[in-house]
Amino acid sequence: MITTRAARAALAATCLALAVLPLHAKTLRWSSAGDITTIDPHGNNEGFTNAYLENIYETLVTRGKDLKIEPCLAVSWSNVNTTTTRFKLRDGVKFHDGSPFNADDVVFSFQRALSDTSNFKPYLAGVKEAKKVDDLTVDVITEGPAPVLIPQLTEVRMMSKVWATKHGVTKPQDYKNKEETYASRNANGTGPFILKSREADVKTVAVLNSNWWGKREGNVTEIVYQPIKADATRLAALLSGEIDFVLDPSPQDIPRLKQDPKIKIVEGNENRTIFYGFDQYRDELQYSNVKGKNPFKDKRVREAFQLAIDTQAIKTQVLRGLSIPTAVMFASQVDGYPKDLDKPVKPDREKAKKLLADAGYPKGFEVTLDCPNNRYIGDEKICVATAAMLAQIGVTVKVNAMPRAAYFPKIQNLDTSFYMLGWGVPTFDSQYAVQSLLRTRIEKTPDGDYNLGRYSNPKVDELIDRLKTEVDAKKRAAIAREVTDIHMKDVGHIPLHFQVIPWAMRSNVSVVHRADNRLTVKWVKIQ
Repeated sequence: MITTRAARAALAATCLALAVLPLHAKTLRWSSAGDITTIDPHGNNEGFTNAYLENIYETLVTRGKDLKIEPCLAVSWSNVNTTTTRFKLRDGVKFHDGSPFNADDVVFSFQRALSDTSNFKPYLAGVKEAKKVDDLTVDVITEGPAPVLIPQLTEVRMMSKVWATKHGVTKPQDYKNKEETYASRNANGTGPFILKSREADVKTVAVLNSNWWGKREGNVTEIVYQPIKADATRLAALLSGEIDFVLDPSPQDIPRLKQDPKIKIVEGNENRTIFYGFDQYRDELQYSNVKGKNPFKDKRVREAFQLAIDTQAIKTQVLRGLSIPTAVMFASQVDGYPKDLDKPVKPDREKAKKLLADAGYPKGFEVTLDCPNNRYIGDEKICVATAAMLAQIGVTVKVNAMPRAAYFPKIQNLDTSFYMLGWGVPTFDSQYAVQSLLRTRIEKTPDGDYNLGRYSNPKVDELIDRLKTEVDAKKRAAIAREVTDIHMKDVGHIPLHFQVIPWAMRSNVSVVHRADNRLTVKWVKIQ
């Protein structure tokens, strides 16, 4: 009798395990056109890479499903004085190798993110240093009042000081010069998933961290990410069930996918602006037939380019409606967005031709447009369409499209004359956008970190420097508006549109879609 009961109990337990396992042990197989650029959490400030690494590395503070700030590795914070913010750290947190997380790791991570090879300094704008108070307390010291310190820290990921020292990666990889390090291929974070394997441009696998301190609402136990460049191949893999989720389905495929009962589409506006920039610094323009001078130093040329580009046509003909044309450099979800100034420029090619002629280029000129082909929605197609539009005013544009792994090091080294870039704002505050994109570039600082064409206006610099320490929300908005107004009149860049992001997935997959376009796997459920 005892044996029978034991057998029945064992059978019941086995049946229960079999019944529960499919709901609680799931592999998420997902894809997009390009790969993660690095595993180093301070190696390359690129939105998709940051989004993926969020599953492995954690920050002191994070954003919830509603994008509001929440505690993460810090459980609380308070102002000691106008230049000191004290963080109380979460007790009992361990890195993936089992070592404890403490204040030494925070101090080290701040130092690392501020080092010369890091391009994460915009997230530590105004920060002088982090100081250990005790094992679970850290003071962050700023140069003055730091109104966006907490939002900035949602992007500064914590590393183990001991692990980084052991593997010779106390400084971030020099990504723009294509350095490879142990940290660019291996990881040791505190997050809900542990990096298992990394094959660049092939497959990256992460598995569940069973010792994670947080609450996992989803049921994914393994993440398999595979970049698939071709839209048609990516779509076929989704339709066949080979993959579960596509971050960037092609706009022309969306109507078809919405009709398929096996597929689910979730979409919404992203807080990312797609724009063009030009080299306004060199005395002679590179990659052009113009010798001895730089046409882009002349505002009339920049304005002519702007008047030649039809952002509405890009929306309807290239992106099938998946964009919101804009005239400004940061999106409506961002604090300081100047709604009254956001009036997209209407194309006027006759005026554009006259401006070129007045500037000394009646027959136009030749220039190369650097463009990614696997980073933004329809990126290469937008660049090709732009080339056709500029041809109508006599400008010959060679589109130099390349994968993001080659593209970002090229433009970060300022090796460009005319380029496309997309700029999201993880802080949801205008300072991050204008300081990074519009302020005069100062090497190895957050100022102009991504001002790759080296636009410069002293008044804009003065206003941005005021914005860094202004704590009054209304005054901050007024400064952001004035900066935008000046920049628009200068035609410092050509804003195109805010992205509208559709995600495509199998119908049994549930996700949380946010304006930052980040797939947070701890919330994903697979039925």
